[in-house]
Amino acid sequence: MPGDQAKRRLPIGVQSFRKLREDNCHYVDKTGFVLQLVREGAHYFLSRPRRFGKSLLVNTLKELFEGSRELFEGLEAERGWDWSVRHPVVRLSFGGVQAKLAGDLEADLGEQLRVVEGKHGLTQADGTVRGRFRNLIRSLHSRSGQRVVVLVDEYDKPILDAMDEPIIARANRDYLRGFYSVIKDCDEHVRFCLLTGVSKFSRVSLFSGLNNLRDITLSPKYSSICGYAESDLDSVFAQELEGLDRDQIRDWYNGYSWGGAEKVYNPFDVLLLLADREFKPWWYETGTPTFLIDRLAEEAVPWQMLDGLSASGHAQK
Repeated sequence: MPGDQAKRRLPIGVQSFRKLREDNCHYVDKTGFVLQLVREGAHYFLSRPRRFGKSLLVNTLKELFEGSRELFEGLEAERGWDWSVRHPVVRLSFGGVQAKLAGDLEADLGEQLRVVEGKHGLTQADGTVRGRFRNLIRSLHSRSGQRVVVLVDEYDKPILDAMDEPIIARANRDYLRGFYSVIKDCDEHVRFCLLTGVSKFSRVSLFSGLNNLRDITLSPKYSSICGYAESDLDSVFAQELEGLDRDQIRDWYNGYSWGGAEKVYNPFDVLLLLADREFKPWWYETGTPTFLIDRLAEEAVPWQMLDGLSASGHAQK
């Protein structure tokens, strides 16, 4: 898959691992982290801001478990993965969901399950969406002989998008609580599970039915599972960096850390800097979660209080 380094493209906005590799884009190899996740456990939760590479990570896991070996040529996973085994994957994403009206969330989930059912040649099951999800996991395991991989991207978006409508937000939260509980109910049929989002709701409010998730958000060993490390810029983007002041790049973009000593660069900032050769707050202008800004304004929190603030690992209620 790798081509001439000089001809590689900048993967601005690319969330598909297949597209990134087939289009010969620059790629910071995160497959070592993926192998470590699979070796160490089976049920994970990861929170990161938007435009930080969560969707690409989820898509990478999908291609890996489905056995797309040609996409991993030259990467750490190529030599560290058992390519003789393929697992059925159920990948759900709430990135494009608009769930501000009653019934929106259920309708969207039903459509996503229909697509997965069709992909695997399964007849759409009758009953509730939750029942269809349970039946899908069990059927895929039975038909393939391999346990199922469940990947959920932006698990919290239906709640966050409705924060200005408390009744809808609570209804979406309660609905998702029941839906996610299916994953634990079907544990004997599940090989691996990862949920990603921009926030962490407490297990009491959302994950009471899925309390076997390992939260790696602030795990030091996974602090750079998303984002670019200093060494990544040197090894992957060296030619693109010519003519740019490295100290200035650090001052602008190297300020993110999740429980580790190592800071990481925001990928969106770096890629747009390399494309336009201009220092700007690229990520802030497009990736800042509006629900957070609105909440800070409602509570009249002075911005000075946020400078140097270190977040704890306590869950949001």
